[in-house]
Amino acid sequence: MNSKDREIVRELARRYMSLVCTEKQERMFRRFRDTNDLKQGRPPVLLGEIPWYQMDIDGELTCICEDKGARYVELHFRKAIFYMKHFKADNLYEPVFRVKRAVESSGIGLEPVTADLKRTDEINNIVSREFEDILEDESALDLLHDPVLALRPDKDEARMEFYTDLLGDTIPVKLYGYDYFYFAPWDKITRLRGVEPILMDMYDRPEYLHKIIGKYISAAHAELDFVEKNLDVCPTPALHQTPGTVSGLADEGLGATWCRSMAQTFGVISPAMFEEFEVNYLLSVAKRFGYTYYGCCEPLDDKISVLKKIPNLRKIGCSPWANVERCAEQIGGDYVLSRKPNPAYVAILTDPDVIRREIEETVRACIKYGCAYDYVLKDISTVSGRPENLIVWAQTVSDVLDKYYDQR
Repeated sequence: MNSKDREIVRELARRYMSLVCTEKQERMFRRFRDTNDLKQGRPPVLLGEIPWYQMDIDGELTCICEDKGARYVELHFRKAIFYMKHFKADNLYEPVFRVKRAVESSGIGLEPVTADLKRTDEINNIVSREFEDILEDESALDLLHDPVLALRPDKDEARMEFYTDLLGDTIPVKLYGYDYFYFAPWDKITRLRGVEPILMDMYDRPEYLHKIIGKYISAAHAELDFVEKNLDVCPTPALHQTPGTVSGLADEGLGATWCRSMAQTFGVISPAMFEEFEVNYLLSVAKRFGYTYYGCCEPLDDKISVLKKIPNLRKIGCSPWANVERCAEQIGGDYVLSRKPNPAYVAILTDPDVIRREIEETVRACIKYGCAYDYVLKDISTVSGRPENLIVWAQTVSDVLDKYYDQR
């Protein structure tokens, strides 16, 4: 590590801390908590999963450190500073640099095999894949097993030494164990089989699908048992792009954080099948946590009555393909409606009128039915090299909300 790299990163860390150590930031985080506490008011507005390689303005995202590790930290701060400078939106940044404890896993015995892959360009990590069905033969089920996990304190020590030397006293460096549980077994099973074989087997071989998901439930509990025994739970404000700050969590253990779950493959199945193959299995995992947040890109407006069987459910995703009026009517004041607007509207050009109509629809529905809600633009695979698309989007959404709520 040369002194030049160290000073570049430390100067960025100082700028970052000057932006997040403010009363405005504290008020924003209190609003995040109030929303997740089901209090109605101005919703959090965030942007996530941004195609950063298309976003550079005047070299603001261009890294100049020579050391690879230093460049990683440099880019982390450059992205955060860029976000807070250019987007009139909320954020999930906190005054600490987190280092996650190293845990090695044996895996569960099988890895996906890609049969075909298509991409729009060589840089974008968003690609289209076709997977081989490596679980078609039921004998392959014997290859799946619970993961074996192990701590690596040697890696923790080395990483903490590196980051504390790099950052000095510019920002606290915190080693933590566990933040929240991302549980999407059917999304993982899809990578071993593809979508069509799963949907066909719901009719042809339902008992086999039950055996498969049973393996994944066992693996999940094995991982959580390891976490409870070996890791401290230290939630972050971020719950996969949405705010996770909330009251009512336990002081320690898994009850101190969230389970976040989804089954995007099941967007087209009936509520009855959704309950049989997804929710009935999710219950044993979700009950180990303080709260559950369910949903991603799949439309859930016809499945909310089933989701309500999850006792600690607190937040429900409302994707661009869901009917927001139907979602709001069923959610009411009992859960947070996490609205995901359509990223296609920023993919090429951004029309403020289109953005305005979309946010207005959500605001009116949530006010009508008394919903606490957040508004999160994510899955942004491209902006066609036009950073202004996201800047205009955030400004337009903020302007609309100013008409209904107190300004920030």
